Amino acid sequence: MEEVKILQITSQLSIDVVRKDIKNMHLAVYPPTGRVRIAAPLRIDDEAVRLFAISKISWIRKHQRNFEAQDRQPPRQYKERESHYFLGKRYLLRIIEKEAPPKVVFKTKTFIDLYVRPNSTTEQRQIIINEWYRSELKKLIQPIIDKWEKKMGVTVDGWQVKQMKTKWGTCNIEKKRIWINLELAKKPAHCLEYIVVHEMIHLLERHHNDRFLSLMEKYMPQWKFYKEELNRLPVSHGEWTY
Repeated sequence: MEEVKILQITSQLSIDVVRKDIKNMHLAVYPPTGRVRIAAPLRIDDEAVRLFAISKISWIRKHQRNFEAQDRQPPRQYKERESHYFLGKRYLLRIIEKEAPPKVVFKTKTFIDLYVRPNSTTEQRQIIINEWYRSELKKLIQPIIDKWEKKMGVTVDGWQVKQMKTKWGTCNIEKKRIWINLELAKKPAHCLEYIVVHEMIHLLERHHNDRFLSLMEKYMPQWKFYKEELNRLPVSHGEWTY
């Protein structure tokens, strides 16, 4: 378990500091609130971390402003003609009430048809939609992994889809297992592929260091554009809370 220390930089800026067995400091700003995190080598004291953060304040503020400007959807009600996203495109929800097992039918360029029993609750509708998202996402992930295993010369021993609040994906390097955020079903397919590639590169390099970045550049030169697009897209209400 990581030990996180909070360091106050200015009256309006505090950062999470995590000390690791690494050579260089690594700075990251996370949505939605612009939380700042620095991973610092074990030998670096607080004052050095503080000076590093101060030198990066303009960069930090820029990213925080970008997150503040990001669109956020209000909570979904799962009602007639409500907007829902799938693979980066917006669709309208059509509710069809029937005394039959619930399901989702996706056959048009405009609508997602949700079949539910009469008097179904918002929570029940959400569960049905999320299971459909999960099923569709799973159809896409394995072919992406197969493609990139050959390109990278790595092996993924297992993967799962789950709802995550702070990350698009994670990788257990020892077990060679990858987890992908369910929310990626709503994003463009190339954003999903970018996240899968990002996690698979961790099988070659554990840390987000220069070698990791060079591997990203080697295998997916356009990854920065995909990352920026992912951060610009509307996010769900409650997504990326800490």
